[in-house]
Amino acid sequence: MKRCHNFNAGPAVLPVPVLERIREEMLCLPGVGMSVLEISHRSKTFETILSEAERRLRRLLDVPPTHHILFLQGGASLQFSMVPLNFLPKGGVADYIVTGIWSEKAVEEAQKIGQVNIAATTKEENYARIPNQSELRLSPKAAYVHFTSNNTIFGTQWQREPEVGAVPLVCDASSDFLSRPLDVGKYALLYAGAQKNVGPAGVTIVIVREDWLEHIPSGLPTMLDYRTHVKHRSLYNTPPVFAIYVVGLVLEYLEAQGGLPAIAAANAEKARRLYATIDAGDFYRGTAERNSRSLMNVCFRLPHPDLEARFLKEATAHGLEGLPGHRLVGGIRASLYNALPMESVVALVDFMQDFARRHG
Repeated sequence: MKRCHNFNAGPAVLPVPVLERIREEMLCLPGVGMSVLEISHRSKTFETILSEAERRLRRLLDVPPTHHILFLQGGASLQFSMVPLNFLPKGGVADYIVTGIWSEKAVEEAQKIGQVNIAATTKEENYARIPNQSELRLSPKAAYVHFTSNNTIFGTQWQREPEVGAVPLVCDASSDFLSRPLDVGKYALLYAGAQKNVGPAGVTIVIVREDWLEHIPSGLPTMLDYRTHVKHRSLYNTPPVFAIYVVGLVLEYLEAQGGLPAIAAANAEKARRLYATIDAGDFYRGTAERNSRSLMNVCFRLPHPDLEARFLKEATAHGLEGLPGHRLVGGIRASLYNALPMESVVALVDFMQDFARRHG
């Protein structure tokens, strides 16, 4: 069977060498006599897999010793609740910068726990841009500031972190995690579902600063307390063994590509080529303002919905999959995650140029 060009927004494309390694080791891990799907999470084999994944992640991101790395479950959606449960004190306030649907959902969960201040939002502009620093209305005594680094539905991305002074900074980095270098030291907590750039669905990576754990109140449910998972090294309950194994393979692959600077350069070139095609004429129209455009999720429209439907149908026939925009907004969305090869972008650009010639 021939592999298609996979532009899905998540779960998303994985590196072919990683998939081949999984295939080779699926029946029996080397020297183990069992599949990774069969090993105990208390075994020395899995302890090695988990430790190596953490070491590789520390190297790739240069995670300082002040921060713990956790491999949890429940997706970013569970983090929407865990963050305020642990760090939004009674009578306190947390600042949230709202730039899309996922940050809206984070606000909804935080409001169940305590007071939320919407520090900025671009909802009235259909989330077509990231707020400017001058637009942020931050609370002087906020427990933390939360933002979403990349917005998969609307195709916008923060080019740099918001400046929040000494207030702890929290980020949902699910859809651009490991797509570029990141100064982890700026964050009190950063979390990301793995199913975009890092692995399959089922594991969520959390990086949390040690000294911030001191602010967690007593009496939280055991599984919702970050200290539980730090104390037990992500092994309090049975972790997603297979997902963590794949994450480790992806991290090894990223290191072999030259690390995050090389990955970032490749991602920028993929996005440049696709945006250049969109901007070449009037047939395609990008939905995000240019200075807020995402390098991960390129969202655009055609002159009318009938043409979009035809575009998607023909794209599928050409082996271009995963291009429909999110159901809430429609249009076209091409996700250019780390593992998407340049040849897929070239194939999409060639198809777009041909389609515009025939229907423009």
